[in-house]
Amino acid sequence: MKKTVIKTCRYSLFVFIFFCVITNNVFSEDFKSIPVKGTVTMIDLGAKKCIPCKMMAPILEKMEKKYKDKADIIFIDVWKNSDQARRFGIRAIPTQIFFDKEGKEVFRHVGFMNENAIIEQLKNMGVTN
Repeated sequence: MKKTVIKTCRYSLFVFIFFCVITNNVFSEDFKSIPVKGTVTMIDLGAKKCIPCKMMAPILEKMEKKYKDKADIIFIDVWKNSDQARRFGIRAIPTQIFFDKEGKEVFRHVGFMNENAIIEQLKNMGVTN
């Protein structure tokens, strides 16, 4: 009985440590490289369950494909990554922040941002499709 308890405890400890390592890698995304140096970066800070954010999701997917290798389009779910909301000074979602190639913020928009407005801002920053 004692050996069974010890084996169970060891197994439980192993599972716990393994789970902690896996979830840390999955949920603690590496945001240190954002904004991406050397390229124009657009960050959309929102949440997957926020209505205007949901409306923007297909636009962001399209922009990500359209501007591949020309600009980085990044979505950060601030409900899952609240530290990033604080880091970028987010007061409402969605918020879009545009950074130049040096990583300097050049434009910020709060609320739903349509495709044409995103394209226009990227164009103003020298990014063409």
